Amino acid sequence: MDLSYEATALAFILVGVVTLWVTEALPLPVSALLAAAACVVAGVAPASEVFRPFSQPLVFLFIGSFILAEAIRIHRLDRRLAFAVLALPMVGERPIRIMLAVAVVSGVVSAFISNTATTAMMVAIVAGMLSAVEEAGQKANCCPKPEFATGLFLCVAFAASIGGLATPIGTPPNVIGLAFIREQLGVHISFFEWCLIGTPVSICLILLSTLLLAVSFPSGVRHIEGMSQLVTNERTQLGSWTTAQRSTALAFGVTVCLWVTPGLLTLTIGSQHPLCLWFRNHIPEGVAAILGAMLLFILPGDGQTKQSSRVLQWQQAAGIDWGIILLYGGGMALGSLAFQTGLAEAIGKGLTAWLPSDTSGWVLIGAAAVVAVFTSEFTSNTASANMVVPVAIALASASGGDPLSTAIAATLAASLGFMMPVSTPCNAIVYGTGRVPLRSMMRAGIGLDIAGAIMVTLVVTLLSPLIFQ
Repeated sequence: MDLSYEATALAFILVGVVTLWVTEALPLPVSALLAAAACVVAGVAPASEVFRPFSQPLVFLFIGSFILAEAIRIHRLDRRLAFAVLALPMVGERPIRIMLAVAVVSGVVSAFISNTATTAMMVAIVAGMLSAVEEAGQKANCCPKPEFATGLFLCVAFAASIGGLATPIGTPPNVIGLAFIREQLGVHISFFEWCLIGTPVSICLILLSTLLLAVSFPSGVRHIEGMSQLVTNERTQLGSWTTAQRSTALAFGVTVCLWVTPGLLTLTIGSQHPLCLWFRNHIPEGVAAILGAMLLFILPGDGQTKQSSRVLQWQQAAGIDWGIILLYGGGMALGSLAFQTGLAEAIGKGLTAWLPSDTSGWVLIGAAAVVAVFTSEFTSNTASANMVVPVAIALASASGGDPLSTAIAATLAASLGFMMPVSTPCNAIVYGTGRVPLRSMMRAGIGLDIAGAIMVTLVVTLLSPLIFQ
């Protein structure tokens, strides 16, 4: 297939930006913006077309959810959740239960706020736990093995990455994949519908990762002395709920209700009911996120000073890492242009030639998952989604498979890099503690990589036809 000038120019630009993403010679958002500008300069498309993805509704889903997450972090609602779970009687002082509780908290929190922020918060909590536990264990002569600390830190990193799969806002690759699906396939996946497929994957992988780490990094003791007292002390220090915390919880609760209402209405009264159609048309996910975020600037804070009279000040919101928005827009621009110029079709047909003629749907889904996992080991999960999802759609379309299921699998798998510190910020954070040897991360990560690709393939193959009929 002969490529047009625009497709050829775009191919060279893509090679360049992928090289920059993999090597991180420039910050990822800078590389994405540079690539978008290069497309205009090279005549691939006019500026209005290239920069159109920066104004997509999903951008505002990003913005609103980022602001909500920042308020949750500032007012320590995430720590309240963490210690509330660790204080449950079923957790107690048994190592396997503690590890599972840490994984559950990390997964649940990361479903709604940044995986990186979740990991940073949980690493601080786990480090404090281990310090107190090791001190108490030395006095009682029952200190857990050093490898237990390694397993616990890896548990935080892995669960934070996995938990982000559960919701559309849990991790940037989800939003990127949803945007490609809407843009190229004309399919809108609601917040609720994504949760129906993302949550089972997340739950299964969190349980599996915890079991794997508990076996690979045993504590060597039946009880971790002093754990219960430590959790009690931490909860006491948090004190009673403040006005700002209640307001933040209210704003977040309103947002989640608006996110899930269209899906619940679809199940109860049908997708064509006027009320369901009104919700979908007038309060999409991006608008719901913005409305919830705006409540933070209206609802009362602790009120001790003028700066705290509201839950959140604009200066606090402005400190969020807005580079993700730029990376999203630049990546979406490249993906959209790949389809418009015919480059994606050419790549898809080229890859199809390597597949057996009788390739079935689950093979395509599995191949997309494997490629996304492999790619995410050597570049960021956001960059991996930008690179793999458009190709997965083109590959499925060229081979006669289901592009929707293939794209969903690639999106989910893009967040599953577990082997290397460079794979995800979560891995980098726990590696930086000095308690996680590289060999240990690689040994545990490769098993979870394989399990993750298999789990994504199975769940998407089984559930996608039922959810997206």
